[in-house]
Amino acid sequence: MEDLKVLMTKYRRLETERLILRPVTLKDAEDMFEYASDEETTYYVFDRHESLQKTEEAIVNYFISEPFGKYGIELKETGKMIGTIDLRVKSQDKRAVMGYTLNKQYHGKGYMTEAGERLLSFGFDTLKLSCISALHDERNAVSGKVMERLGMTKEGTLRHVAKWKQGEWFNDVYYSILKMEYDEQQTHKK
Repeated sequence: MEDLKVLMTKYRRLETERLILRPVTLKDAEDMFEYASDEETTYYVFDRHESLQKTEEAIVNYFISEPFGKYGIELKETGKMIGTIDLRVKSQDKRAVMGYTLNKQYHGKGYMTEAGERLLSFGFDTLKLSCISALHDERNAVSGKVMERLGMTKEGTLRHVAKWKQGEWFNDVYYSILKMEYDEQQTHKK
């Protein structure tokens, strides 16, 4: 069996009808800063970027230094990067965790579900993973709706995961989908 990192290197660009999932580069800094500097977009995910330089540092330290499974979400129509999505693979047990962020100007248009479906297909059909999971801050119900549209099952709530910005505890809601569940969904779509 081919090494997962080798496979992930071969598939650095994935496409859907409206989107291109591709490596994030420093050329994306302005597009990323547009949403990474927005408190509403970043509230449940990461600290808001105070400057374009902070966004450039995040791109270098997170997306470029360890690029495997990390994608910018680009609109085919305009070439604009509107968010990111990643698949953090644990090769020893064929599992992965999906994470994502989307510019709020593009919410409600189905882009994250479309990108998530493509990443599930890549994870199960190409990487031959057994399970893909995702989690969201309990207060961010919209993210949970995306996970449900992807066919994931809510498994439970991880209570008091960490302390939030204001020192309050927060909970994460955990979802997952197994390969056999994904295969069954694909059969029903045909």
